[in-house]
Amino acid sequence: MNKTVCITGATAGFGAACSRLFAEKGWRLILTGRRTERLENLQEELHNSTVHIITMDVRNRTQVSDAFSSLPESFREIDVLVNNAGLALGMKPAHETDLEDWEIMVDTNIKGLMYCTRALLPKMVKNDQGHIINIGSVAGNWPYPGGNTYGATKSFVKQFSANLRCDLLGTKVRVTNIEPGLAESEFSIVRFKGDEDKAKTVYEGTDPLTPEDLADIIYWVATLPGRINVNSLEVMPTCQAWGPFAIHRRTND
Repeated sequence: MNKTVCITGATAGFGAACSRLFAEKGWRLILTGRRTERLENLQEELHNSTVHIITMDVRNRTQVSDAFSSLPESFREIDVLVNNAGLALGMKPAHETDLEDWEIMVDTNIKGLMYCTRALLPKMVKNDQGHIINIGSVAGNWPYPGGNTYGATKSFVKQFSANLRCDLLGTKVRVTNIEPGLAESEFSIVRFKGDEDKAKTVYEGTDPLTPEDLADIIYWVATLPGRINVNSLEVMPTCQAWGPFAIHRRTND
């Protein structure tokens, strides 16, 4: 295998699981994240693989541009970009939430994804090959209380992915939006700002998706024959489905 994958947000969850699977399959890896120590530990764990780590915050446009424009020669031909870096913060209703949380989600889930895509896409088009795999969410398709800005950012990911496909028609560059449902990782710990007990309640009595499940799906999509483009793939655990419409009923009080 002489291919290179770039995975953002590689220090935990889906990103770390993808890193391990792609390494096992013999790919070269470019792994990015904000936590240098975790990146170094992952690089050491994958010491039998060819790994280049980049400490960067995808919200920082200059950092992203500088990091990708100064890649070592052996890592400059990127076959797959997994835009995994993203987060949710809080579940308060819109009129009570912290505006800074909204800004962080927009800056990470929307702007960060745009910055990374724009940095690597021109080379893919020039080479007439490549694959952008964006990590969306069922929250981009289905609303729920407290989802407000997080769901809106994932709706952006969905539409951005579809529009990329339109722009890239006539090239061999593929675009896929993976839309997971309930999945157990650090996602809820981040959402509840380190409150592990509260995060655990999200998964009580369920059999959620695992990071390894998503890594398997992402790898499968990335290694399909070049004539096949999976536009979007929504995946939920068997224990999850949709509920009835919410209806507020007046009382006589």
